[in-house]
Amino acid sequence: MRDPSSFLKSEYDDLVRRELDWKLRVLGGPSSPWCTVDGKKVLMFCSNNYLGLSNHPRLKQAAIEAVQTHGAGSGSVRPIAGNMDLHVELEARLAKFKGAEASLVYQTGFAANAGLIPQLAGEGDLIISDELNHGSIIDGVRLSHAERGVYKHSDTDDLARVLAEAEKASPAYRRILIITDGVFSMDGDIAPLDRVAPLAGEHGAMVYVDDAHGEGVLGEGGRGIVSHFKLPRERVHVEMGTFSKAFGVVGGHVSGSSDLRSFAYNKSRTWLLSGSHPPAVVAACLAAVDVLESEPQHVRRLWENTRRFKKAMGDLGFDLGRSETPITPVMVGESGKAKKLSSRLFELGVFALPIVFPMVAQGKARIRTIMNAALADEDIDFAINAFEKAGKELEII
Repeated sequence: MRDPSSFLKSEYDDLVRRELDWKLRVLGGPSSPWCTVDGKKVLMFCSNNYLGLSNHPRLKQAAIEAVQTHGAGSGSVRPIAGNMDLHVELEARLAKFKGAEASLVYQTGFAANAGLIPQLAGEGDLIISDELNHGSIIDGVRLSHAERGVYKHSDTDDLARVLAEAEKASPAYRRILIITDGVFSMDGDIAPLDRVAPLAGEHGAMVYVDDAHGEGVLGEGGRGIVSHFKLPRERVHVEMGTFSKAFGVVGGHVSGSSDLRSFAYNKSRTWLLSGSHPPAVVAACLAAVDVLESEPQHVRRLWENTRRFKKAMGDLGFDLGRSETPITPVMVGESGKAKKLSSRLFELGVFALPIVFPMVAQGKARIRTIMNAALADEDIDFAINAFEKAGKELEII
């Protein structure tokens, strides 16, 4: 009798043949500028740990103290018995930091998108999405029963076209939800939220921005894209983010009105049916907010490092795409060549992973580098020298 699970191996083997499989490396120790990966000392150049907070002493101490006062786990989902005072405190602090009426913490950023988007729009509604939105947004949209519209990447003229067509629908849509990433994770460009939000207002649409890669990076003190564009808070109805990137820990969250918070925690099954964060995680997130508020030098240093790296790489002749942020793709084109470049960089002491199809389009493979505030000038120069050597060997520059 044929094994019904035989497709698992055949489909994986096909990915290997097409050089589209992931080879998982092992980090031995903290995510720091110089770390141990697969037993080799390398310079970390692909972590989302923008500000170096995952190994910050204040975060580590807060986590230790929370275990001592609150235990190792919460014991339940938040609606039942897992709603600790630390969770409530974090949401209050986060809302104040974001300049919002209220915030709600989810278990992950993916859980926020997958849990909330299908509740905001359903049958009889329209969701309009940027064509390069993150996979978690795409899955959240798919889980809804709403009709879907797509506009060209960051093209507000095309968004206006989709909105104008939507107004002609019969019967009329109950509600329209526009969703965009704040910073696009593969290219490092910033969504034109300053044009999206007014356009949405003209057409009576809600705005949902996934600012996972903007927090700790954009805006006053790292407060994100709404702060970056100095938009009135009421223009952006849902500002979603994560604690797993610049905040250095893990978790997702949304900020907006008090009504949004009440709606979200009563409607999102990913929130209702998942165990709440352990006390150590919540306390570390609280400490991260403290650090962002009291140590602004981390955000400044992040941008200094970003400018240094981009200029040097551009001067060498590397194609850095359309990046405007610390996410800096080094465009290669072919998936196989991107993997060879990553392997050679690793040999030279730089850990930077290839991004290939289906995470990006065919022919758009790249090494995605992400800058870190904890890197010293000499660290950045070390990486630039490695890229130059490997790039010339592989005839990329």
